[in-house]
Amino acid sequence: MARRKNHRPDLNGVLVIDKPHGLTSATVCTVLRARTKGARVGHAGTLDPLATGVLVICLGRGCKSVPQIMLMPKRYRAVVDLSCVSPTDDLEVEPTPVDVGLPPTLDEVEGACAQFQGRILQRPPVFSAINVDGKRAHRLARKGELDELPEREVEIHAVDVLSYEWPKLEIDVQCGKGVYIRSLARDLGKALGTGGCLAALERTAIGEYTIDRARSLEEIESPVTQDDLLPAPAPDAPRKEEAPFD
Repeated sequence: MARRKNHRPDLNGVLVIDKPHGLTSATVCTVLRARTKGARVGHAGTLDPLATGVLVICLGRGCKSVPQIMLMPKRYRAVVDLSCVSPTDDLEVEPTPVDVGLPPTLDEVEGACAQFQGRILQRPPVFSAINVDGKRAHRLARKGELDELPEREVEIHAVDVLSYEWPKLEIDVQCGKGVYIRSLARDLGKALGTGGCLAALERTAIGEYTIDRARSLEEIESPVTQDDLLPAPAPDAPRKEEAPFD
């Protein structure tokens, strides 16, 4: 694919967007490309359409910092429904109820969450954008050509229970690159002998870019100016995964 011409070389840095429910990350980029009158635009870490929260948009020379930003620790607030399962591990399709005789106690839920902290093997959702022989996994899955993806090592720094009232479990997750919160929801259910479906997800931080610094799309007026942008991290900084939040 030909590289887009940058019609706004005066715009260099990042925008922290509070992505709304229902939009893809690519759509947000398209909207902002229009509002910047043709700047080079890219995002540093996809959010699923059903998720909301921090989406870091890089502009101009800031796009060189995408690899750095993607290595920053992530933080999420997630709601897991333990009474159902879904082939997408979220509510993209109608979930199937699971018969649970005796709901787990809070102690059992906290014990299960503790099992998924540290370096673990996680199986990504088959309905994901992961490339499989040059094709997106979700496209193969919808054709019935892909049943599951291989496990891969990821790091989850913390899984803290915020609230629990059967069947809804709300958790705060701090993690590194490549973690799927949908997979965590699914696997928590398996560990508890219940269902496990991601019912809601908000990304609250990517490194220093936190939800309180994020702006809605409605707040971004056209044309965007350099004053609207935050500085991007130095792209030549050492590329190693950063430490979790304090």
